[in-house]
Amino acid sequence: MSKKMNFIFFFPDEMRAESVSCYGHPKVKMPNYDRVAKEGVRFDKCFVQHPVCSPSRCCLMTGWYPHVHGHRTLWHLLRSHEPSMLKYLKQASYQIRWFGKNDVFASDFLDVNADTYGNKNSTGGHKGDNIFDIKDQGYYTFLKDSYNKGVENTNDMQNVKCAVDFLNSYDEENDKPFMLYLPLSMPHPPYSAPNEYHNMYDIDDIELRPYIKDGKPDFHKLIRKYRNLESIPKELLKKIQAVYLGMNSCMDSMLGMLLDALDQTGLSENTTVIVSSDHGDFAGDYGLVEKWPSAMSDVITRVPLIIRMPGNKANHVVNEQVELFDIMPTVLELGGIECKHTHFARSLVEQLNGASGDADRYVFTEGGYDDHELNCFEGYVGRNYNPNKMTSANDYYPKRMQQQEHPESVCRTTMIRSLDHKLVRRTNGCNELYDLNKDPKELYNCYNDESYNKIRNELEMKMLDWYIHTADVVPMDDDNRGFEHEKWELDK
Repeated sequence: MSKKMNFIFFFPDEMRAESVSCYGHPKVKMPNYDRVAKEGVRFDKCFVQHPVCSPSRCCLMTGWYPHVHGHRTLWHLLRSHEPSMLKYLKQASYQIRWFGKNDVFASDFLDVNADTYGNKNSTGGHKGDNIFDIKDQGYYTFLKDSYNKGVENTNDMQNVKCAVDFLNSYDEENDKPFMLYLPLSMPHPPYSAPNEYHNMYDIDDIELRPYIKDGKPDFHKLIRKYRNLESIPKELLKKIQAVYLGMNSCMDSMLGMLLDALDQTGLSENTTVIVSSDHGDFAGDYGLVEKWPSAMSDVITRVPLIIRMPGNKANHVVNEQVELFDIMPTVLELGGIECKHTHFARSLVEQLNGASGDADRYVFTEGGYDDHELNCFEGYVGRNYNPNKMTSANDYYPKRMQQQEHPESVCRTTMIRSLDHKLVRRTNGCNELYDLNKDPKELYNCYNDESYNKIRNELEMKMLDWYIHTADVVPMDDDNRGFEHEKWELDK
């Protein structure tokens, strides 16, 4: 068969960029991420289009922003009439091997997008026992004991082993080209890792962003209230981030297995490796844990993106901003596939060959729900939840209660970000503006600072222009305006 480009998409869940070694973290050990960055191209400022799993993945697969087709919740996934990167590849005779979670396609759309799919989840993921009693302050922090069944029994390792087995059995002369899609679980909470990774990092080496009382949206204080984080010991928050880093190192070891398999089979010469994530995690910063649907901090919206393509400019760093959904047109171009739907993403192939990015590019992230969208909120009583997930013992109970009792804390939210400034507009409550050169950790909200009026107004107009340009997508095909067959109904 002709040699077309193969792809491996290594896609851990909830991995923020700043907690990755090659993105500048001073302590975390991730030698395989370092290797891919050295051999490939690292995009330093990649931003997601939504701060929550499913919507972010829907954007990635389509090149659409969340508002374009309403993919703004955990439960409204891509459906059979909609395009996707995997669907294009499959239609172009790629074999799609999918090992990991879903969170992107409705069930009737899976066979259109993949030849094989599934999540090896027989051992319950990577979750250790809860080390707190339900009455303890730390119960709702997501911090657990270490996972004591061994890294080889995590669902992530089982999925990666399936991928390695596929690579070892692949016949390059006779088999169709492949996309190996690996949407894995860690470092998504719970904050728990196999023993050797759980205690890998010392809390004394962890530096957290401080609690911010003023200038932050209400969900900050409400998350602390509902999860009993208001007076939690700082050491416990540091332990959360230390375990989070341990999970990153665990994922790095699995990436190494894939890289070794590519080298041993000779497939490295014709396989592009893409490494990224769907969004980040607070991991103790600002006194918060996990994520929030209207959170726009860089710890949530900025993710790693590293691409190693045969023949790329090695060790190239793109410092200009890109968006996660740029992966879609990049993959299609490398695969020689025409994209036949309107989208807003940009191919990164020129950057893979050594070009700089667009220094004037703005990036956008959306989140949150409107008051009338009751079915969008977590904890919605009309949703067919597993009863066990609705009890106070569940880790997500506080989140569901907060959204039901304070829906304004998860209002519709949009972020526009340049290289120098970030503006966040909300339909309810606190808007935000940050001077990223002076305040890269987003500690001082200068939205109401008169000295920033000009910048704020410019960004608000840019945001409005963007909404107008991306408000919808027109189908690429035409409809017949006449009648193919005439049908008459005569009055009796």
